[in-house]
Amino acid sequence: MKTDLLEIQPEELRIIFELKKQSSCSIRLVNKSDRHVAFKVKTTSSSKYCVRPNTGVIKPNLTCDFTVTMQAQTVAPPDLICSDKFLIQSTIVPNGTTEDYIMSTTFVKEDGKHIEEKKLKVILVSPPHSPILSPMNMISRTILYNTATELNDDLVHNNSSHAKVDEVNREVVEAMKNERSINTKHREELRLSNDVEEMKAKLREFESILRQVSCFLFTFGLCLTVHKFLTFDSDMFNSQDNLRTNQNTRAREIGFLLLFVSVVALVSVYLGYLLHS
Repeated sequence: MKTDLLEIQPEELRIIFELKKQSSCSIRLVNKSDRHVAFKVKTTSSSKYCVRPNTGVIKPNLTCDFTVTMQAQTVAPPDLICSDKFLIQSTIVPNGTTEDYIMSTTFVKEDGKHIEEKKLKVILVSPPHSPILSPMNMISRTILYNTATELNDDLVHNNSSHAKVDEVNREVVEAMKNERSINTKHREELRLSNDVEEMKAKLREFESILRQVSCFLFTFGLCLTVHKFLTFDSDMFNSQDNLRTNQNTRAREIGFLLLFVSVVALVSVYLGYLLHS
């Protein structure tokens, strides 16, 4: 796309489109004249795009770049077709003019003032290696594959066209391989996460059982201590029945010990079953 004052490179705005992400591209303006040229960039969707800088002055035979940033979008347009357009206005200004002196009236067509205007279309393209297999990416890959097939059919006798078709086909195959690799890695990470959560649940259950056993053992020990104290107190006040009381005490202690061993054995068997499962 060429003009008498400015040469615009490239000829269209190609923006990589990703949902919920900002995307940017740069445009270069080349002043082909021997005069100072002022420019201004306008768009049909000012709330959707940010242009920096949107005005400026280019000295003779020099260049100026401006960046177009598309805000993050939550919905993808059908088939990535965008109807947005940009307008670049340019005009000659006196030598020494800076962008601070550029006003809206600078680009008004009046009194034979020469204003050049060129329109730029917005072309949305999908990212080369998308990590998510979405319908939008499937459409993009299908369009890419069909384009390569058409090039192969229409330019079968052109060696340079064959090279372009082979390059496009390699890109399609590489994108599919990368996508399969990413999906496999995602499944492995998901399975590992599920295993970790299951192990945490078993540990929480095991800790709960240990707390219950500790509480039971503490209560049992406390009861045994009270029992010994009562038995000892009874021995102090009944010295005449000392021998018989001692025998009864030993029998009761043996009974408590047997009960304690039985409880510990049952708890051990239950814990072993839980750990094995």
